[in-house]
Amino acid sequence: MAHLLASTSHSHKPICPNLACGVRTGTGTGPRNACYRKSRSCLVLQLQCSSSSSSQLSRADADQLQNENGSGKQLKQQFEFLVCEYGWRVRRLIENNADEIMMASQVQAEAFHVPVALFNDLFFQFFQAEVLSGLLYKLKNSPPNRYACLVAELAKNDPDSPKQLVGVIDATVMRDKDVLQHLPAEAQEYLYISGIAVSKTFRRRKIATALLKACDILSILWGFEFLALRAYEDDLGARKLYANAGYQVVSRDPPWTSNWIGRKCRVLMIKRTNLPA
Repeated sequence: MAHLLASTSHSHKPICPNLACGVRTGTGTGPRNACYRKSRSCLVLQLQCSSSSSSQLSRADADQLQNENGSGKQLKQQFEFLVCEYGWRVRRLIENNADEIMMASQVQAEAFHVPVALFNDLFFQFFQAEVLSGLLYKLKNSPPNRYACLVAELAKNDPDSPKQLVGVIDATVMRDKDVLQHLPAEAQEYLYISGIAVSKTFRRRKIATALLKACDILSILWGFEFLALRAYEDDLGARKLYANAGYQVVSRDPPWTSNWIGRKCRVLMIKRTNLPA
């Protein structure tokens, strides 16, 4: 199951409009986030590997992100993996690793390429090049606290097996008015989720669930209370996945975008996280 839905950002060039990928850690700029920055230095990630069936981050989970101990080295180690569940672990993409960037773009390209009758292999190569170009641009030009590309891999290290990325998800800080109108007045920005892709041979194995939970944790680390994403209205499987992760439908595309332009209708889904008090 995978979705790559168009998004726009005031700070990024729309090279590949269906993509939004990423970087490191930081904080937001809204009023709530300004208060949250004061305690950011006390945040460490208390990672617990489990097989929990719940993908929602509870208040207890959020409170575990606050701890007054830990050196810079410890913080780096603890932030390495945001989630370790269902046999998968999720972390940020290594930005200076060309092979890993290529693997991430391959996963997304395979997930979202629409096959054509003639010259399909050639069209796929062009599409993958576009995906890779968009990823490289954003990794190079995005501030470290505004954009993150998260990747999933096997939780167990096998020295005899090459590293394999099985899932990718993008998180971008945005302030689109079409989304903000559904949020409280004090919310000036939110974390927009897109580009969720899982390798075909690894689907239906809770990878997407782990990726979404990693976004929950990232939003807390960055100090954003709300997450948003879009799904095709008729993709019931995707909508069920997002609903199980705590997202709720708040609006749908205007009728003219699907009736006149011929684009598939999308729904906007929003989730509220449990920021530590």
